[in-house]
Amino acid sequence: MTTPSSPPARKHFSMIRGFHLADVFTLGNAACGVGAVFFAMAFMRSQSLAHFYWAAALAPAAFIFDVLDGRIARWRQTQSALGRELDSLADVISFGVLPAALAFAAGMDGGWDCAVLIYFVGCGVSRLARYNVTAEALSAGADKVKYFEGTPIPTSVVLVGVLAYAASKGTLGANLWGGAWVLGPWQLHPLVLLFALSGTLMISKTLRIPKF
Repeated sequence: MTTPSSPPARKHFSMIRGFHLADVFTLGNAACGVGAVFFAMAFMRSQSLAHFYWAAALAPAAFIFDVLDGRIARWRQTQSALGRELDSLADVISFGVLPAALAFAAGMDGGWDCAVLIYFVGCGVSRLARYNVTAEALSAGADKVKYFEGTPIPTSVVLVGVLAYAASKGTLGANLWGGAWVLGPWQLHPLVLLFALSGTLMISKTLRIPKF
């Protein structure tokens, strides 16, 4: 009669031990996003443009980490389902929540503005979820996906650039381009419609962008 073998001892921090180099860069992406949100909140308290610029600067930094993690994963041949999910979660923070938080801090804080910004983040989350589900089918057995359905969520870095430019011109808060409209019980700043457009393009099924 054989004695059942005992389960292998679990190592401390076993999940972290399983991370690849690319995953560390992905976490750098997420760290930039969270840091930018903190700076956006600090700007609302202090009204110091330095805080706003730091928040805006961390968006392209997150983009650089996002690009590098994919290249490192392909270079080291360490692509995995965990890495893809980790990348998507980081992108939600850096290219979804971050631009929305910065827009709110910039003065797009009316009721309709908030509805649009929530829509924008929801579109980004949906875009990433669809990509993860369809990535294998879209790649058709190749090493990587040939095209994106809808605009990739990192394109929201352009929106952050617009906000940074507005800050440099002193057009934040009450001076936002386009002013503010009162529609029913809430305010709408026309500038927020750029976020509505960006979100809509992300979830487009017919828009196909080649992936290089």
